[in-house]
Amino acid sequence: MNGTALQDRPPASASWRIALPHSAAAVPVARALVRTALAELEHGADSDTAELLTAELVANAVEHTAGDTPIELVVELLPSGCQVEVHDPDPAPPGHLTQPDTQDPDPWQEHGRGLLLIRALSSSCGHRPTESGKAVWFRLSAVPPQWRPA
Repeated sequence: MNGTALQDRPPASASWRIALPHSAAAVPVARALVRTALAELEHGADSDTAELLTAELVANAVEHTAGDTPIELVVELLPSGCQVEVHDPDPAPPGHLTQPDTQDPDPWQEHGRGLLLIRALSSSCGHRPTESGKAVWFRLSAVPPQWRPA
């Protein structure tokens, strides 16, 4: 058959990059972008987990960086899963992302569990310096088709 068949799978990888406002309004926008990216390509990564961890990264970037410089969301879909990065202008590494905090979060506090969730639910996570600050990222492995909800 010549040409592309309608049932052909999308390319093995795709990526999105979007600037988000330095405000709490960025969190639902980021969640929606990740949900849409994973759904449109029928990608195998767990959309609920990707949305949750993306929300945590974006909320941390908004809360822990000063100024009104936009933050940037980068979503990369790979055959093996997905990687989500949040770029912000603060070069300081996020506290306790790659090394667990020695203290348990206070059960009465509303904050303090985001990085714990990212470490626990992602297949890997980290941060790296960028020209304008840092990128904090996580990866999720693709879920085998037989384990996906119907």
